[in-house]
Amino acid sequence: MGTIGSEIVLKSVALMTGIPSEARVCPSDKKGLRFHFNEKLIEADIDNVVSTEHCTVIGNSEIKVMLIEHFMAACAICKIDSLDVYLSHFELPILGGGSKEWVDTFNSAGIVNPDNKKCFVKEPVYYLNGKTHLIVLPSDNLNVTYSVNFNHKDLKNRWVSLNTEKIDEITEARTFGYLNELEMLQKAGYARGASLENTLGLTDEGYTSELKSEFEPIKHKILDLIGDFYLAGCNILNFKGEIAVKEAGHTVHTIVAKELRNKIILEE
Repeated sequence: MGTIGSEIVLKSVALMTGIPSEARVCPSDKKGLRFHFNEKLIEADIDNVVSTEHCTVIGNSEIKVMLIEHFMAACAICKIDSLDVYLSHFELPILGGGSKEWVDTFNSAGIVNPDNKKCFVKEPVYYLNGKTHLIVLPSDNLNVTYSVNFNHKDLKNRWVSLNTEKIDEITEARTFGYLNELEMLQKAGYARGASLENTLGLTDEGYTSELKSEFEPIKHKILDLIGDFYLAGCNILNFKGEIAVKEAGHTVHTIVAKELRNKIILEE
């Protein structure tokens, strides 16, 4: 079981609610990633997903935890599967808008017994619906390609493939959205913690801040995919297979992840 060597604390504003949020993350010798809030507990599990509107939310009748995908991606990247997370707010801190701060802090705390066991599928798993698809195929090697067709001059019919040797470009990729939709989203109760530091705004001319790497928004989509799939126990960084995604999001990620759960095979 992969965990961290010592307790860590990270805090910032929460992206959706705009409320300050603190996460105290503790090592565990019990397998599973568990969130604690108001003395209630919920496990990071694909069966506990209750919403995928704007972010991935897990919950039940007693507890809800929002925007877990960046944390989950960091755990997958660091091969961590055993933690207890104590929250001051039901939404995780957004930090820099990606997973970099989580990954850096996990590494600083030390990663104990990282889970490097490879996983694979023997048959295709897929979702096809008009312009949207997500296909997982058996293969001897990992290849992930994510394509988008956004209403933006740089992001029309663009695709990016995951390069594990440049994983930092994935972890640092910020959440993003159209600047002209921000006011509408905030009136609806979303993106109230968005800032130039944690969110990349898409404008008619380009972006609200300098890109951290080329096609940063597509790399953030790959980050979300890593986090959402990890809810089903599929660590893309340990996966042997082909994954092709076109114009998808959290909803499609989690639909396919649920199907994957019963088809993933761990190597002996």
